[in-house]
Amino acid sequence: MGSIVGRNKEIESLETLYKSKRSEFVIVYGRRRIGKTFLINSLFEKRMTFAYTGARNQSQKIQLQHFAEQLKLFSKSSYAPELKNWEEAFSQLKELIISLPTTKRKVIFFDEMPWIDTPKSSFVAALEYFWNAWAAQRNDILFIACGSATSWMVDKLIENKGGLHNRITAQIYLRPFSLGECEQMLAANKCVWDRYTILQCYMILGGVPFYLSLLNPKESLAQNIDRLFFEKNAVMGNEFNELFNALFNQADKYIEVVSALAKKREGLQRSEIIEETSLSGGGLSKILDNLERCDFITTYSKFKKATRDSFYRISDNYLLFYFKFIRGNNSKDSHYWTNNLTTSAVVAWQGFSFETVCLQHLSQIKKKLGISGIATSSSSWRKKGDSDSQGTQIDLLIDRADRVITICEMKFSQVPYSISKNYENNLRMKMACFIEETKTRKTLALTMITTYGVLQGIHSGIVNNEVVMDDLFED
Repeated sequence: MGSIVGRNKEIESLETLYKSKRSEFVIVYGRRRIGKTFLINSLFEKRMTFAYTGARNQSQKIQLQHFAEQLKLFSKSSYAPELKNWEEAFSQLKELIISLPTTKRKVIFFDEMPWIDTPKSSFVAALEYFWNAWAAQRNDILFIACGSATSWMVDKLIENKGGLHNRITAQIYLRPFSLGECEQMLAANKCVWDRYTILQCYMILGGVPFYLSLLNPKESLAQNIDRLFFEKNAVMGNEFNELFNALFNQADKYIEVVSALAKKREGLQRSEIIEETSLSGGGLSKILDNLERCDFITTYSKFKKATRDSFYRISDNYLLFYFKFIRGNNSKDSHYWTNNLTTSAVVAWQGFSFETVCLQHLSQIKKKLGISGIATSSSSWRKKGDSDSQGTQIDLLIDRADRVITICEMKFSQVPYSISKNYENNLRMKMACFIEETKTRKTLALTMITTYGVLQGIHSGIVNNEVVMDDLFED
């Protein structure tokens, strides 16, 4: 296996669990392509006692045959046992573990566990009995359950109401890479792009390690995007459908929700989602929870508003790119991205996508502002327009315990950003409107978040603090 980039906290947690003096049942989960299998195999490759991977859309019979072959491999036996059900499978796994020295830690890895649980298989019941009646009584087992189908992992394991209730000893959720981690991975793959190019790449692919692994360092970013998305039979051509069908049962309903959210860049409130999709009640709540667990959407609160006034917004970079440029694209242009880089549609998308990247790197922004140690809450604020006045909005407010509210303006630019007279007036009016509407008595501090900073001029004095692209790459 290759060397691991990032994941320092996850590695530390797994190593601590490996050294534990009791048996541990660990859940490692996260969206598809995020690197769960790579992490476990890289870390425990030479310490693995038994490993098994579920097969998608295969019968129980086939799953058990694969399990038997793994038993043969890890036990160094000359034959694979015949297994009629999962009770027999776990019984054979017990025999393998018992045959090993008691002083050795046993690492058991079940990958893509949701795919193992075929209809009427009784897999979960057999797992419950294996763990409760036997494995949990020992002190030498590290059992790692892994899977991309987040809804299954949560329902059947993390929030299990049966035999596994409160039996999970640790949960490790893998999130997408940050900009800094992406830079490290690209460097490890001999891709020597500057940070401006890496930022543009992140806007499209996000921090998904598998997507980043598809990049060819000998090609430009534009050439890579054309190859991955727009050429005939492109590698990522069917990724959207594969992604949702692999992660969720009733994938069509999940697609319906994200499709509705994609229509409005600012996001939708729950009531608006209901109106757009006709989904409601507990079913919609589960869909929204699972989409958020996969980092596809994020819930944003409104300044000083109740939770019911929160709104949902797509926060996955690939999904935003897909809905803007891939879905419904009938151009048949294999060089579509190269040929459209300077169009108004791409320029507008870059501005919005940069805002999304900034929201994903809030901790880096707070670090640059020197407020990491101050209690804060983040939110947005909007004032709807009417016949007498225009509407206005602030996408990121950082409400601080030191009685300061940081108002963040995010601008993507190829050069230092120049604040015009009109833009300065717009900012002043926006802050005045915010004070009037919210009745806040806190001090407002304007922060500009840009790629290369703010060009100093007669209108730049309104800015109190600056955060630049390089700051977003910090750990």
